[in-house]
Amino acid sequence: MSDTPPDRLCASPGSPYFNEELLERGIGVRFKGEERNNVEEYCISEGWVRMAVGKTLDRKGRPMTIKVTGPVEVWFKDDNKEG
Repeated sequence: MSDTPPDRLCASPGSPYFNEELLERGIGVRFKGEERNNVEEYCISEGWVRMAVGKTLDRKGRPMTIKVTGPVEVWFKDDNKEG
């Protein structure tokens, strides 16, 4: 498996950018210098993230999201583990 996270990834199974294997591995996202844990989708090259807004759900039961632009950094969380 590659050590470089994909340019774009989505947590929603209905998306063409969904990859369960990578999500199980663990993805860390830093947006505008702050680590975020509510990111539903990101795109590094276009510089945006889609984040959940509170606990509100849409009519299909998915989290309501907002798309925000800015610098995005992504890494695999299992890279931080030693040994």
